[in-house]
Parts: sequence; C-alpha cells; structure tokens
Amino acid sequence: MRVDKTVRVMWLLNHSSARKFEVAMLKRIGISEIFTPKSFPQEISYRSASVSYEEDGALSIPSDDLALLNAQDWHAMPSKQAWEVANKYFDVMFFILHNPEVLNNIARNFKGAVLWRAYGLDASLSYGKILSVLAPDHGQSLRRIGARFWFAQAYEHLHEIEPLIISRSRVYLPLGIANSTISDGWNGGDKRIYFVCPDIETNIYYTDLFKSFKSWFEGMPYVVAGAQAIQPSDPAVLGYVPQEIHERNMREFRLMFYHSVERNHVHYHPFEAVRAGMPLVFMAGGMLDRLGGKNLPGRCETIKDARAKISRILNDDKELIDAILKSQSSLLEPMKLVNCEQSWRDGFTRILSELAISRAEDAGRTIKTKRIAVILPVAYGGGSLRGAKLLAQAIYQGSVQYGEHAEVVFFHLDNGVIYSDEHFSDLPSAIKRRTFKWITLQADEARRAMRYAGHVGWEPLMSQYMAVEDGFMQLNDCDLLVVVSDRLPVPLLPLKPYILMVYDYLQRYVKILPRGADQSFINAARQAERVLVSTEFTRRDALQYAGVLPSKVFKVPMLAPDFSANLQRRDSPESTYFVWTTNAGRHKNHEAALEALKWYYEELGGKLECIVTGVNTAALFKKPPKHLKTAVSKFKQSKLARKKVSLLGELPDREYQRTLAGAAFLWHAGTIDNGTFSVIEAASLGVPSLSSDYAAMREIDLQFSLNLAWMNGANPKDMAEQLKSMESSYGARKAMLPNSEIVSAQSVECLSGEYWKVLRECL
Repeated sequence: MRVDKTVRVMWLLNHSSARKFEVAMLKRIGISEIFTPKSFPQEISYRSASVSYEEDGALSIPSDDLALLNAQDWHAMPSKQAWEVANKYFDVMFFILHNPEVLNNIARNFKGAVLWRAYGLDASLSYGKILSVLAPDHGQSLRRIGARFWFAQAYEHLHEIEPLIISRSRVYLPLGIANSTISDGWNGGDKRIYFVCPDIETNIYYTDLFKSFKSWFEGMPYVVAGAQAIQPSDPAVLGYVPQEIHERNMREFRLMFYHSVERNHVHYHPFEAVRAGMPLVFMAGGMLDRLGGKNLPGRCETIKDARAKISRILNDDKELIDAILKSQSSLLEPMKLVNCEQSWRDGFTRILSELAISRAEDAGRTIKTKRIAVILPVAYGGGSLRGAKLLAQAIYQGSVQYGEHAEVVFFHLDNGVIYSDEHFSDLPSAIKRRTFKWITLQADEARRAMRYAGHVGWEPLMSQYMAVEDGFMQLNDCDLLVVVSDRLPVPLLPLKPYILMVYDYLQRYVKILPRGADQSFINAARQAERVLVSTEFTRRDALQYAGVLPSKVFKVPMLAPDFSANLQRRDSPESTYFVWTTNAGRHKNHEAALEALKWYYEELGGKLECIVTGVNTAALFKKPPKHLKTAVSKFKQSKLARKKVSLLGELPDREYQRTLAGAAFLWHAGTIDNGTFSVIEAASLGVPSLSSDYAAMREIDLQFSLNLAWMNGANPKDMAEQLKSMESSYGARKAMLPNSEIVSAQSVECLSGEYWKVLRECL
C-alpha cells in the first residue's frame, strides 16, 4: 500500500549511457525521486553497465528502507521485504528481462506500473521470442499484472513484429542522449579506421563481424575498440580502455565505421562519434536510416561504396570530410532531450492514469487467503512421513506468526494398505488432508491443460508430464505446491509454482539408481521456484551435483517432533537394550553395522540387546534385499549375535516412542545421507545417541546441542568398540543432553518462521 502521493520510479537497469538520459528525462517531466540498482550480473552482456548512488539523496524514504533496496539483486530475486518497501513508495518500475525468474517475481510482488524497457533487438530475435524462452509461462504473469504492464519501446516501430500480448501494451518512450552538444575537438591525426567490436573471442556474432570487417577493409589501417573478455591476438584490438581514453581516441582517429544494417537496433557508439565531431561512415538499411541518415554523405549502400569513401577520408579528402561533419549532426536531432520530452510526457500520463484505475479496482477486491499444498509424492512412511507432516505444520505456523494466515493442505497417495487415519492423527486440525493419484500427460495433453489453466505462452519441452488427480480441482485451488523430495520420474506439470524440499542426493554417493535415472530428479530441482535443504552438506550437493542456481537454494533448519513433555524419561531405570533405527536402503551401512554387532557380541562381550526398528526391517534377516544377502548370511552364522538382535520393523509412533524412551541409547550407523532426526527424538526423550561421524550429523549435533557420541562408520571394529563404551557411559551421557529450554528453542513452532520467510517469496 502506497504511503504518500509522491510519484517515484524504480529504474532497475544499469546501462550507463541510458541512465544518464532517462534519469534526466524523468526529472524533466517532473519525477525527481528515482531509485537505481546497486549491483548487476557479472556477465559479458553487462559490459556497458555501472552503478550510481547519485539519485539516493533525492529519495524521501527512510534510510533503513533505502539500505534494504540497495542491498537487493534486482536482476534476480529480491526479498519479500524489499518488495513490500517498493510497494510502499514506488509507482513505476522499469526492468529488462535477463533472468527467467524476473517477470514472475515482478508479477507476484509489485503493485505499480511495470515497464519492460525495450531498446531493440537484432533481426533474429523479437521480444515475444525472448518471453517464450526466458519466461515460457509469461501469459500467467502478464495476466496477473494486467493493465499495469507496458512494453516501453525506445523506438516507435518496435511493436510491429511483436505478438498481440506485447504490441497492445506499447508505450513510446524514446531513447536519446543526455548531452547532444557536438564537440569541435576532433583532429583526426591518426589515419586509421575506428571500429567498435567487443567480445570477439566469446560472442559468435562479434567473432563473425570481426572476420567480415577485416575482409571488407583488407589493406586499410584500423583499430578495434570494445571490451574483450579474452584478448584477441590481433594487435590492432585495443580492448577495454577508460572513458577518457575512449573519448581521446574519437578525437584522434580519422573516422568511425558503423556496420549495422539492423532495422530494430542501433548501438550507442555511432552517436558518440557524431557528438565528438568525428566523421561517421555507416551502412544503409539500418536504424540510422530511420533516425535521419538516408541522405547523409557518410551513408553507404555497399561495402565497395564504404571502401571508396573511407579511402578518400584517409587520403585527406577535405570536401568529403566537411560534408559528412556538417550533415551528420541531424542524427542527434531525434535523440535530444527536448525532442523526446513530449513523448515521455504523453507516455507517463497514460501510465499513471491506468495505474490509478488499477489501484482503485484492486482496493475493492477481497484479499484471497493463500492455499499451499504439501505433497508427499511417494508412499513414504517412517521418518520421511514424519518430516513431511512437520513441514506442513511449520508452513502453517509460520504463516500465522507472520500475520499472513495461509491454508495448508497435506496431500498423500491414495493407498489404504500403507496409510490409515492413525498415520495422520498428529496432524494439526487446521491442516486439511487430501489423497491423490499421479496421472501422466503426453505433451499435447499437457499443453491443452496448461492453456485451460490460463498459461497461454507455455509449450512442453518434454514428452510427458505428471499431474495430481485428487478428484477435486487438480490443485488449481492452491497457490503454491511444496513437494517433499525430488522423486519425480517425469516433470511436474507447472500449473502452479512449486518448491522442492530435498533432504539428500544419495544417488551421488550410492548406486541406488540405474545410470541416467537421476536426470529427471535433477530437472525437477532446476525447474522449481526454490529448493529447500536442511544441511550445508545437501546445499552443496544441490549446487554442485544438481546444478541448481545458488539464488534458488535455501537452507532451512531441520525439524524434529517435540517430545519435550517426555523429558522426565531421563531418570528411567537401567536399560537392557539399545535401538538401531534404520531401513533397508543401500545407504544405511548395513554391512559394516552387522559386522560391528558380531564383533560387539563375540569379541567384546556386549551385554545390551539390539532392537532394530524402521521401514522394511521386520524381514531383514528372513528376506534380505539382494544387496544385503551376503552380509546377512555372515551375520546369521553367529548364534550369539542373532540371539541378541530383535527386528521389530516399523512401529506406530507411540510404540516407537515408548521403545526408544526405554533404551540405553540410540545407534545411528548410516554414513551418507542428510542425517537423521531420530537422534533428536531420542534426546527429546532423554536418550543419548551414538552416531557415525559425517558432515550432516555434525550439523544436526550443532543445531540441537545433542553432544552425540561418535564412531567411524567405515570401521566395524571401531563401531563395536564405541558400542561397548556406550554400555558404561550412557548414564553419564544423559546428563549431557540438551535441557528443556534448548529443546524448546528448536521446536517446530520456534523454527517455522524460517520456512515461511522462504515460502512467502513465492506467493
């Protein structure tokens, strides 16, 4: 909600020359408060970019709010708080579409007029094509912005090749130059052609242009200006030079040649040459023709014509030089501030008028409560199910804490064999539950479904997509999807934006998937709005293995059930067993664990029994998975060890808690995963834990102040020796467990705000 009536503009571009002109023009038409971004992508395409703080002093907004705006990356994903500040003070936003997330981000968050600044493109491109590539779901975004969206074209004809969704929203805001005064300092004493061609070694367009230039003017002296990421071997290529050297070069070199015949784009340097009083020789058919160059003596129909004129200039043809210099100033006429002013005044009158109408309409609308779907994509049980329910609880509680009360719906597969109502008895009543089935759509079906849902520009890139069939609205009543894990065998149909909660990338370390089967999971993460992880270990995997953009990956605190009411179990009598909670997965280190148990009982005289719990563990000895048959067979040869180990399988939560509460300690023998919150559950019940020593567990130990006992999960003998040590030390270790205050500080209620802070950015 705007806090005052001062018209302010966010000019979210960094082009140095354009900023000088457009800021000056905005002030000329009465807009004196302008915000400019303080960072830009460090990419070659931003070679003309810079940062300016010059306008900050004129902004009549609180210094803390300005500092927040200045700290944002406006070319990627500013924070929700920054958008709130923008909406308090600003009416108009200029942007360019560089990043795929930019348009969606603006559409979701900014309530003022949105101006896509268009300076023109080469003939192979249009802004419609850019939308299709960088923002394939642009129809939804533009529909959300509505009449507040403007195609702010710098040249009056740019809309002619654009689709209706762009051309109908056009407004003409001509580009010009802040200083159009022609200098008389040119002397042309250095008889060489001055040609601007950046990025020769890194951009195929400029690579080909440089080759063409050298063939066109073979035998003629030249220098080449423009920043180079990799310096070419040609000594005539100057590379980057400071602005004062560039200006000196235009005074001293004999002429500039401008190559472009593009009808929809023109570079800035030809106008610099004219302003510097330097003769400009240019090719016919391009934008300069439209700007008044059709009858100028420096214009050339062919390269042969250009060679002839350049040769005359290099050979001191004073008559031609004077003719060019006297006439080419006409190219600056349409770019002068005074000649662009009326179009800017007319354009902003339309923009602000439409904005006032839109804001009046919005004021009369009822604000819809946001609905978030938490989806468990596979029929997980055990810790995975508990984690998903905790996530749903954190999202709901976080929204309440932020005063943005959201509805949360928990989705799980319609599987009566695996799930009963008892599995969800601990889900808060405020969180609704729906069952669903996955359906697979072929490309044509996916396109049709997206069109019906209003995603006009979307086109399928894959042959198949997954969608939720819940017998209700196929999630169309939800605003955001949160999928618990990346286990999506084909891409999720992007009817709604989605976030992934990824706990680990086990397939990077353990061969649990066929070759290439992980690609769909990686794609799911890359296409998500955000990827949430709960350890630094998994965050690095998301970046390095899955290749997710750093701006999309967010580390959130690990969630664990709150059993703090049971902390009195610390004073329980001496126990006769420890609990090994695991499952049948390849990554659970069973071979080393079983060997360690044999060693513990046979060689070290271990006294405590081992109770094994977890998904698919009840038949671990009778019907072991293929990868465990050898290890189980060797273990079963020890009658003593076999007698001491009991397989209870997956227990109901309450029974598991009772079993764990009576244990001497919990044993976590896994080695490569995202850690386990079973050690947190144990601590909450007053039970210490012995864990394999690896990065994710160290992070959990630190977050929850668990004071875990450690063992080398790759060394069965050490594992056995640490089990034996825990026999005598578990009582003392209970005193090292976190107290109720520490446990409470890590409760879902206390940590939920960290989750909502990330999710609210996507709403």
